[in-house]
Amino acid sequence: MAVQTVALLTAGGLAPCLSSAVGGLIERYTAIAPDVRIIAYQNGYAGLLTGRSVEVTPEVREGAALLHRFGGSPIGNSRVKLTNVEDCVRRGLVTEGQDPLHVAAEQLTADGVDVLHTIGGDDTNTTAADLAAYLASNDYPLTVVGLPKTIDNDVIPIRQSLGAWTAAEQGALFARNVLAEHSSNPRMLIIHEVMGRHCGWLTAETARRHHAWVGEQEWLPGIGLDSRRWDVHAVFVPEAHIDLAAESARLKAVMDEIGCVNIFLSEGAGVSEVVAELEASGQEVPVDPFGHVQLDKVNPGAWFGKQFAQRLGAEKVMVQKSGYFSRSAAANEEDLALIRRCTDYAVDAALRGESGVVGEDEERGDELRAVEFPRIAGGKAFDASVPWFVELKESIDQT
Repeated sequence: MAVQTVALLTAGGLAPCLSSAVGGLIERYTAIAPDVRIIAYQNGYAGLLTGRSVEVTPEVREGAALLHRFGGSPIGNSRVKLTNVEDCVRRGLVTEGQDPLHVAAEQLTADGVDVLHTIGGDDTNTTAADLAAYLASNDYPLTVVGLPKTIDNDVIPIRQSLGAWTAAEQGALFARNVLAEHSSNPRMLIIHEVMGRHCGWLTAETARRHHAWVGEQEWLPGIGLDSRRWDVHAVFVPEAHIDLAAESARLKAVMDEIGCVNIFLSEGAGVSEVVAELEASGQEVPVDPFGHVQLDKVNPGAWFGKQFAQRLGAEKVMVQKSGYFSRSAAANEEDLALIRRCTDYAVDAALRGESGVVGEDEERGDELRAVEFPRIAGGKAFDASVPWFVELKESIDQT
C-alpha cells in the first residue's frame, strides 16, 4: 500500500534531539516523497487522543532545516501511557468507559494515517507498539517507526540514543560554573545531580567530559586557582554500590586538604535508600503514570547532601541539578550526525512498510536498522567496568 499520510509525535521528557528529529523527518520526506502528507500531533499522545494536530505546510517544509538549531520540541510533549486508562480519564484525555487505544485508533483512522513516527524513549515506543498491535488486531494496517530519544542512553538494545551526547556536553558546561561556587565558602560541599533514573551513563559521561576540561586548562595554584578544587572528587551511579563510610572518610581527607568536595551524582543512585527512609517515616512515595518514582519529589541530591555534610564537616552544602539545562539544549554536531542517519533510515523504512525503532542494534553488530518492538526495553544498565570509567574513577581517587 502506498504511503499517503504520515503523522509525527514527540513524547516523554525533553532531549536535545526532538526538534532536529522532527526537522530531519520532514526534510527526508520532502526530498524523496514530496507528495506524502505530513501532520504532527501536538503534545504527544495527548494530542493524538484529543485530535489536536497541525499540518506540515509547504512553508514548514521549506524551513525545516531551522529546527536543527533549537532544543525542545516544536510540536510539544506529554507523558501519556495509552494502557493506563485511569490516568487518561483523570486527565480528561478520554471519558469514563473509553479505551484509550481505541480512541487513538479511531483518530488515526479519521486522519487517514498510514505511518506514525514516534520520537521518544522506551515508554513512548513501547506504547507505540501497543497501539500498532491493537490496530493490527482490528484490521487497520499502520506502520510505526520510532526514534530512540533519551538522555539516559538506556534503551535496550540501542547503542546510542539520540540527544545523550549533547546532554553530557551541556552538563559538563553547567558544572564549570556551578563548581566555581567552591570559592564562595570555606569547606564547601557541592553536589551536581545529573539525570539518570536507572542508568548512570549520563552522569559518568558528564563527569568524564568535565574532568577532561579540567585537564586541558592552565592553572595558577599559588593564588588558589587550583585544578583540584575544580575537579570531580566522586561519581556515584546506580550500578555501583556506594560505601557511605569509606567514601566519607576519603572525601573528608579531600575536604581537609583543599577546602571543598565536588560530587557528581546520578539522580537514581541510592534511590532505594531514600525510598526506604520515606516509607519508614510513613510518607507516601510519589509515582508517575508509568509507575516510576518521581525523583524530583523524593530529591536524592538533598538526601546525599545531608548524609555527607556532617561526615565531611561541610560548612555549606549546595545541590545543583543540570537536568533541565542539559535536556533542553539544541543538538551538538555529534548528535546531529546521528540524528540525520536515523531520520533518513526511518523514512526509508516507513516507505518500505517496516516497523520498529531505528538505531544501532547492539545485538546485531551495531547495525543501523529498525529494531523490532518486542526487543525494545528501558533500564539498560551502564557498564561501570568499561575502561574509560575505571580510568576516570582511578584518576578521581588520586585527586
